[in-house]
This record gives sequence, structure tokens and C-alpha cells, in this order.
Amino acid sequence: MADVPSNVDPATKSFLGKEMYLVVTRPVRSPEIAKRLGDHLAHQIELEKRGIMFAAGPLYPRGSETPEAGMFVLRASSFEEAEAIAKEDPLHKAGLRTFTLQKWRVNEGRITVTVDFSDQTMKIE
Repeated sequence: MADVPSNVDPATKSFLGKEMYLVVTRPVRSPEIAKRLGDHLAHQIELEKRGIMFAAGPLYPRGSETPEAGMFVLRASSFEEAEAIAKEDPLHKAGLRTFTLQKWRVNEGRITVTVDFSDQTMKIE
């Protein structure tokens, strides 16, 4: 188990306690975003393949099919490291998105991965 910060409630000391960094990214409305989306997605996949990206995807407001922001969760050891990673996103570098950064302490939850050997399929729930 990771070191538990002193400000963690005793009732949660045995929880996972994995710290990651949450980046919420908001577009600066511009037609340039669509032109550079491929670069952004390629960068996200590179972070995924390197084990830095935990999860990512668009955020939708209620009643809309148009995302208003995006979010990605990074494995990093500090705010400084996470910020440096976020700044390398092609859309951030081009000034087409702005972002906020928060540390996220993952305590509760569940992930289920089902792998069927017979047909080599898998499902994440």
C-alpha cells in the first residue's frame, strides 16, 4: 500500500489510495481544432501506450450530443509532472484548449475485465 497522507480520514486508510491527476480541458472555439484533432488523438494514444494515460474522453452536458470539454487522467508523481504532460498536448500547445488540473485520490470503485480464451475476446465493464 502507498504511503497514506496524514490528512486522510482513518476510515479510508485501507482503501486503494492511488493518486492520479485529472485534467479537464476546454476548447477555445475555433475551426482549427478539427484540423488538429488527429494530432491530439495520436498524442493521447502515445500516452496510453507509455502507461501514462489512465483514461480519457469527452464530457457532455445533460441534453446535448456536443461535448463541452474533455477529461484525461494521468499517472504522474506530482502536479508539476502532470502539468508538464498536459502542456505537451498538441491542442494545448497551439492555444486551442485550456485546462485545469487536480489531484485525484482513487479510493473506491470496481473494474471488471472478462477474457474468453476460446475466441480471444474481451470485455471491460
